[in-house]
Amino acid sequence: MASSSHESSSQEPAFHDRAKPFDENPDVETVAESLAPAMTYGSYLKIDELLSLQQPVSRPVEHDETLFIIIHQVYELWFKEVLHELDELVEFLNDDRPALSSHQLVRVLKILKTLVAQIDVLETMTPLEFDSFREFLANSSGFQSAQFREIEFLLGLKDRRHLERFSGNKREHDNLQRRYHAPSLWDAFIRYVARQGYEIPEDFLARDVTRATGYSAGVQQALIDIYRNDPALTRLCEYLTDLDEGLQEWRFRHVMMVQRTIGTKMGTGGSSGAEYLRSTLFRPAFPDLWAVRSAF
Repeated sequence: MASSSHESSSQEPAFHDRAKPFDENPDVETVAESLAPAMTYGSYLKIDELLSLQQPVSRPVEHDETLFIIIHQVYELWFKEVLHELDELVEFLNDDRPALSSHQLVRVLKILKTLVAQIDVLETMTPLEFDSFREFLANSSGFQSAQFREIEFLLGLKDRRHLERFSGNKREHDNLQRRYHAPSLWDAFIRYVARQGYEIPEDFLARDVTRATGYSAGVQQALIDIYRNDPALTRLCEYLTDLDEGLQEWRFRHVMMVQRTIGTKMGTGGSSGAEYLRSTLFRPAFPDLWAVRSAF
């Protein structure tokens, strides 16, 4: 098992020092810094730019469109943070630092709760209020959220068809292409488990990472051993289960919100609306973690 001394090795710089330049001197002020205006709350957070991004397209402008825009912009900001945290989590697993990866998981779980709570706010909009500006959305749809597809890919829910859907935007397509060909969070976790001495089938360790994560009897046996003998790794397994459940909870609430708002209508952007969203339910990112529940 990984020892605590490995995680706190004196040869490794402290986490908060990693990005510090080698020639940094806090007592030396550059010419540019001395001439720059003093930083304020607004300038640091780019408040002027941020508040200029809510631009309703309905004419005349419908009151509730502003809420709709803000909710979805905030979703995208949270998606960015989830990717930021999960990427760090994968790095910690790759470096055999599970304690730090658990910290990142707890943070992501809190964010998922926030994402679910935002649906409560969106559901204050009645079907009539949404319909007042829906036609102005044209082909735009949450189905087109590239960052959410990145999250799915990172968790192992990979579907090559999404690469084609985002081919018109180079940045989005490049990001998805990178995620598609990279090992998932589950791959990183199972490889970490293997390095701790648990027997993982070679065909799983060498699997094609562009394929969605499936079931593995060998991985399930290792997970059963972990649950019976390894409290620390069991805790990490439970956090991953929480993550999977949290994503499914958000999907379910999203389906119900869409059905509550537009019923059985087609979605914008060409999707089938609630019908499509229902098809995404009960698709676990980490199926083996759920399969072993009946083994105890």
